[in-house]
Amino acid sequence: MKTRFYPVIVALALAACSKPPATEPASQAQPAPAPAAQEQATAAAKPQTPEEAAKAEMTKKAVALTRDQIMQSRDPNSLSKLGEIYVEAGEPEHLAWTLERLCQLFPNSGNLRLQLAMAYAGQDKKTETYDTLLRLIKQGYYYDIGKDPRFEGAHGTKVWDYIVKTFEDNNKPFGEGKVAFDLPKTDSLFESIAWDPKRKQFLVGSVRDGGIYLADGKGGVKEFIKADATNGLMAVFGLAVDAEHDRLYAISNGVAHFNHFDAAMVGKAGVYEFALGSGKFLHKAMLPVDDGRHILSSITIDSKGKVYVADGVVQQIYKLDGGELKLIAGNPVLSGIRGLAVSGDGRTLYFADIALGLFGIDLAQDKPFALTYNEGQLALGGISGLYWFDGTLVAIQNDMSPKRVMRLRLGNDARSIVQVQPLDAAQPAFTLPTVGTISGTDLYFIANSQKGLYSDLGVLTDESKLEPVHIFRSNLLYAWNQKAPAMPAPHKYTPEELEKMRNTPPKGFNPPAGAQPKNEIPPLLQPNKS
Repeated sequence: MKTRFYPVIVALALAACSKPPATEPASQAQPAPAPAAQEQATAAAKPQTPEEAAKAEMTKKAVALTRDQIMQSRDPNSLSKLGEIYVEAGEPEHLAWTLERLCQLFPNSGNLRLQLAMAYAGQDKKTETYDTLLRLIKQGYYYDIGKDPRFEGAHGTKVWDYIVKTFEDNNKPFGEGKVAFDLPKTDSLFESIAWDPKRKQFLVGSVRDGGIYLADGKGGVKEFIKADATNGLMAVFGLAVDAEHDRLYAISNGVAHFNHFDAAMVGKAGVYEFALGSGKFLHKAMLPVDDGRHILSSITIDSKGKVYVADGVVQQIYKLDGGELKLIAGNPVLSGIRGLAVSGDGRTLYFADIALGLFGIDLAQDKPFALTYNEGQLALGGISGLYWFDGTLVAIQNDMSPKRVMRLRLGNDARSIVQVQPLDAAQPAFTLPTVGTISGTDLYFIANSQKGLYSDLGVLTDESKLEPVHIFRSNLLYAWNQKAPAMPAPHKYTPEELEKMRNTPPKGFNPPAGAQPKNEIPPLLQPNKS
């Protein structure tokens, strides 16, 4: 499977995040570096290997690049590689240029913009640092930077204190939603939920046993459809209900997390159709396995019963037509489709890309488009679930700090976002919100997915950490008549006030002479100052 560039960029943005900077007690301190002449003599005495020579030549060429040249690049992989070179070579200015370009290409990545702010702070560029952090605040982000030594160059002003406080405000629980009910604490890995409006009950799908269960909304579940040789169900990743036509659709994939997984299931993925009332198996439509691996990540259904599904591996969208899956759109540039929603009139299919944000497809003309919105005020990365509700799109953002549920009102053109309203954010139950279903005027969704407890090979790493699955309820009508965006912790300073505070001399951030830096926070990407 081709490696996508988004994980590469995240790796760049969070380089060395898993381990703290090494420190040694004075008694174990390393010898002082050799004088320059001795270093040169040592280098001359030791010839470079071909690999070292090639690396040195690559570094030389990278350092020779101008800002304009870097800004012309549209290749995220190349930019990520450049960033790694500049970190190792101690080129903070070039690193900042590279991060600036990556932020242009990925305006929905808070991690990249945070790294850019760090790069500016490392060069004592207060204005650029503050502007970058203020943009993150306006977009609703939270980052714990108050005691982060990598921002030391930005300390000591009123605007810095304001930024730290407002980040903290952004992380306060927001909204009136709450946990509606729990699913039992079992090794089931429930990763999908749907609502049956006729029978007034929820349905949930298991990745582990491939079964579909009825949930009474009070904590009880019972098996409704069992994975067997007749239906061939594998790991259930999504559910969609068409109550009017008595249909239940499930997307199912052959992944290692499925208890009965075997080699014959590799690459298999399909849509399974059942009678909603009885659970009787009716039909399945499978993707071909001869063109690589497939994982169906999302499913949605319109008011007339048309079913759409997305393949999150090859970045393609299909329509169930005549019992077969027919391709309607695809783009390898996408990083991961994680949500689908159809407009109320059935004319537009919206989808979320985990890195690139929101897009739509004009179904009548088969033409895709990107939604327009104020990128300085709104970040739309990290969307896991997407839903249509009365002229709005509702998005569950789980790869966002803080995790949140947003309601996005669309313009008359159905291609622009004209109003934004957070419904719930930074709720204690939001350990990993994923997907949900709409019942009336409420969104019910999984708030604490358990998938992080499983290895890539599908092994439950620690059974004692399993928890009941919290089904959270957000009120979709929250602040419905409010005309202005109601983002938590809005920016209140005027440009003149900010400029005045930026010019305030820094004070109180230099450590006492001889003090050792605290080693409490793991390092992110930070240019060398040597």
